[in-house]
Amino acid sequence: MPGEGVSRPGADKERLVALDFVRGVAVLGILCANIVGYSQPMLASAWPGALAVPMDGGDRLVWAAQFLLVDGKMRGLFAILFGAGMVLFTDAKGAGLQARRLGWLALFGLAHYFLLFRGDILFSYAFCGLAVLALGAHRLGAAAALTTGIALYLLGAVFSAVLYLPELAHEQAALAACPDLAQCLSGAEDGSYWARLAGEHETARGETAAMRGTWGGIAAYNLAGHLWGPLWGALMALFESFPAMLIGIGLYRAGLFGGAAGEDAAPGRLPRWAIWGILSGVALSVPLAVWLVRAGDPLYLTFFVLLGPAQAARLPMLLGLAAWLAWLAPRVAHGWLGRRLAAAGRMAFSNYLGTSLAMAAVFQGWGLGLYGQLGRVEMLGPVLLGWIAMLAWSRPWLAHFRQGPLEWAWRCLTYGRLLPMRRQGG
Repeated sequence: MPGEGVSRPGADKERLVALDFVRGVAVLGILCANIVGYSQPMLASAWPGALAVPMDGGDRLVWAAQFLLVDGKMRGLFAILFGAGMVLFTDAKGAGLQARRLGWLALFGLAHYFLLFRGDILFSYAFCGLAVLALGAHRLGAAAALTTGIALYLLGAVFSAVLYLPELAHEQAALAACPDLAQCLSGAEDGSYWARLAGEHETARGETAAMRGTWGGIAAYNLAGHLWGPLWGALMALFESFPAMLIGIGLYRAGLFGGAAGEDAAPGRLPRWAIWGILSGVALSVPLAVWLVRAGDPLYLTFFVLLGPAQAARLPMLLGLAAWLAWLAPRVAHGWLGRRLAAAGRMAFSNYLGTSLAMAAVFQGWGLGLYGQLGRVEMLGPVLLGWIAMLAWSRPWLAHFRQGPLEWAWRCLTYGRLLPMRRQGG
């Protein structure tokens, strides 16, 4: 997630521009990735069967586009940037201050999880970042960090898939024995696959009812029913986000985010690497999307695919996106859109949590109360409005203030003192 910039002369300033630009693209993309979780039961983010509004043809097309281009990619890109940002900060300020910084980030993440949005990634990133420090992985060179990160990322996909194999086998047997879904659900026996499936539907309905209530009721629901959710998510992140952070460390050490320096290290190669990675990731993901659609989105098959094969398939796309955006940054960062994306990236922490607050106001019962009412096509409206808002306010804010409001608060907590926020003359 967001990283605090460390101003240094020369190439490092270019490096910050590249990181901020890529982070700006990612913070817009994460809104698109999270929109289902903001507006529908959290399980629906992964499993279409939990949607309060069943998908029609247009919704299925949006689902396919998200599956191929967005889901997991923005989260992975953020983790890569987080690893790069950790190196930038730790090299300049030391591991001790970095650990303190991550501790405060974990507290922000817990507040975000229980008070606004259970799709929080801040706590998981802080947890994985502390693991990076504890293992000394921030000191790895480019080749070691890259090879270790890629190997662990693929091993994480294998391990996550293996975890679901028993449930997947049980599900396939149950589906083969009882193809009439409605009949099987209505006559489900306790402990059976169908009883568990009915339980997931009931949980989704209960969550929908809770999210249509007051803010206090929503917070109580999150605390009562999902107290250990952040820790469970952090442990699962060790199989995906932690390796992606190592990849980010390796890419940073290799000079990918170094503007002209990175380009000199591989003249003319970044666009070719980017195209190869993105196209490979899409080509590997298309059969998985077709598999899920033809199977009718079974619960455990969906989780098996998303946490296993889909994670492995998105690795070349993550590397391709990082290469393409790093190559693009120095070429567009000083244009109108580029400057606004870089500003949104500099304020990624404020934009990320601000987006959660804005979407809660749109969807939850204490706000406009649209929770569970929009299909996937209709969800694109709030996404577009969120993008416009982030691009509109970030640059004017930074014209008067040194950092975003939450970046400033995080920095003051990290250093243990009140730091200046307003620019001189701003």
